Amino acid sequence: MNIFKTAVQSYDYASFLQYAEGVIAKNEANPELVANDKYAFYTKLNFQRMKRWNKTFTPDAALITKLKAQPQQSWWVITEAWCGDSAQNLPIIAAVAAAAGIELRIVLRDENEAIIDAYLTNGTRSIPILVAFDEEDNQLFRWGPRPAGAQALMLDWKSNPNGRDFEAFELEMHQWYNHHKGKEPQEELQHCWVN
Repeated sequence: MNIFKTAVQSYDYASFLQYAEGVIAKNEANPELVANDKYAFYTKLNFQRMKRWNKTFTPDAALITKLKAQPQQSWWVITEAWCGDSAQNLPIIAAVAAAAGIELRIVLRDENEAIIDAYLTNGTRSIPILVAFDEEDNQLFRWGPRPAGAQALMLDWKSNPNGRDFEAFELEMHQWYNHHKGKEPQEELQHCWVN
């Protein structure tokens, strides 16, 4: 069974961006909320990151060719608009899906606890999580919450922060994403199941 079909609601990528824009507008109408809610700041920042990826990212042609040769499938992503890893990976996932003719649906983590709890990462509700299903709703693969290189950076920081606070680490992580330009997630998707 595809548990994603029990979601409170789901979005395509364009409507997810509209949702994020609506959250930002609501937050900006309430300056006190923005001042006291770190998620409001991150939602706005990450929306800008997604817009930048939307303008600059082009999917790998070889990956798209391989995906198009596969049986029909759908991709589902669990995420939130405030998530930094999602801001760096969701636009790549969306662009690859669109270029390959794969239906992409997005569900919000915090309103779909049963779904995220079915896809925990080391016991945590880390996002984004991409799950692919075939036409009979059999799971093909799961990917996320971040590429292996970014995950290694995260684990290194958690085990040995070396005086780096979260803000310093976050800057380091986003510099890693900018340097790799979406290459690693695409390589990992090829190894999930694509022949």
